[in-house]
Amino acid sequence: MAAKAQKLSKTIESRTDNLLEVREFVLRASREFGFSEEEASKIVLAVDEACTNVIKHAYQFAPDRKIEIVIRPVKDSMQITVIDDGTSFNPSIAKLPDLKQHLSHYRRGGLGIYLMRTLMDKVEYKYAPGKRNEVRLTKYLTASEPSA
Repeated sequence: MAAKAQKLSKTIESRTDNLLEVREFVLRASREFGFSEEEASKIVLAVDEACTNVIKHAYQFAPDRKIEIVIRPVKDSMQITVIDDGTSFNPSIAKLPDLKQHLSHYRRGGLGIYLMRTLMDKVEYKYAPGKRNEVRLTKYLTASEPSA
């Protein structure tokens, strides 16, 4: 079905209660693209983390800002771009968490970037102060994935 896939987009207001709508949108697109349920779930979780980071960090929980999610098929991959106009973030300054220490202290949060990098094949950031921020998440169809 990947050959029939086309660009899709959805814009939401920056409230966590809108994340269910994003998850359903991404899940539907992932299935249509040809990903297995397991891979589609990984994509959904990565996009959910990206949107949550925008809500918490870029917008500091302001409920009336916009987040745009754009899904594009590119050859044998699906690219999901999360776009916002909030505070810029330089991902190169983010340290990967020590999971053993993180879990032993029962910490909540702080794993978003780690999860996105682990669940997706490629994670790219485009940011500049005063401009729109973009997080591009790419997942490739593997040989074991059903494709039409």
